[in-house]
Amino acid sequence: MTGPLAGLKVVEMAGIGPGPFATMLLADLGAEVLRIARPGAPVLAHDVTARSRATVALDLRQPSDLSLALRFIERADVLVEGFRPGVMERLGLGPEACHARNPKLVYGRMTGWGQHGPLAQAAGHDINYIAISGALHAIGRPGEAPVPPLNYVGDFGGGGMLLVVGVLAALLEARQSGRGQVVDAAMSDGAALLSAFMYGFKAAGRWSNQRGENMLDGGAHFYDTYACADGRYIAIGAIEPQFYAELRERCGIHDPIFDAQMDPTRWPLLKLKLADIFRTRTRDEWCALLEGSDACFAPVLDWDEAPQHAHNRAREAFVTLDGVVQPAPAPRFSRTPAAPPARQQVTTPEAALRAWGADAATDGRTP
Repeated sequence: MTGPLAGLKVVEMAGIGPGPFATMLLADLGAEVLRIARPGAPVLAHDVTARSRATVALDLRQPSDLSLALRFIERADVLVEGFRPGVMERLGLGPEACHARNPKLVYGRMTGWGQHGPLAQAAGHDINYIAISGALHAIGRPGEAPVPPLNYVGDFGGGGMLLVVGVLAALLEARQSGRGQVVDAAMSDGAALLSAFMYGFKAAGRWSNQRGENMLDGGAHFYDTYACADGRYIAIGAIEPQFYAELRERCGIHDPIFDAQMDPTRWPLLKLKLADIFRTRTRDEWCALLEGSDACFAPVLDWDEAPQHAHNRAREAFVTLDGVVQPAPAPRFSRTPAAPPARQQVTTPEAALRAWGADAATDGRTP
């Protein structure tokens, strides 16, 4: 393995969404991730978040397989699980049992509502977790219902990515203390934390509870998406005065009504005027005029177009693995670059134990 996390051993309890995304990030950066899945669980080439790790099938209800799981945990630096609170404890793999075998283990727990609180045992999904954070309410057009932002805010941004931050912080601390700990990553907490900037704006009186009427939620004419003559879209984000001036200059916008850039009472009318201007050319024509300038412009690309964009190609931001186009590992490292993603490998517990330096013929119990 290569990458800044080479040598790190991670046990992943197979699941969906933010947990696998977190362990994908760790694997991308060089960690050796072993995924423990239920017997018969399919291995799918299109499951991008399962890339770059080995999978073993264990039935944790069987004492022999539970013993095998504990042997892996003994040798791991990190464990990541995403079950409802209490499930791992009922399986015999809760933090207390794992730390008895491996005191330095960082035990990462990924849930929607967290390990405690009135909702901790309730079912939910990304949309529910971001709803109680305030984030969902803020996304959408005025007078319309809130719009789910795919599952970026809860599952992946507020969930998986913050779990990785917590795990790496706990690992750093464990190197000093010699003791592991539990990382309780809740998507509801994470979505709230991602909203820190907006809560600051709200406290300063610069953000209202009205959707689509604020500077960064599509309320401002200089920060929104617009349809072009061919029905495709462009994105404009010319906030700073000098960038706004360049947008106007390049688009030939000389009407003095546009001088009142930061007057929210003018925004609805200015949005209509800009919409009329951007409908006069195709998206490619606007790209030729604005892309690469300081007008803060980009074309709105679909899933097929994005990997082919010149900037993404130059940075090799996408790779193809087993015929599946997918994002490349990020961020980039100057000395310890990450290896290209690899396909998920199914292995046997015996082979995985040998790979982790254990004798497959012994039970590996700690005295």
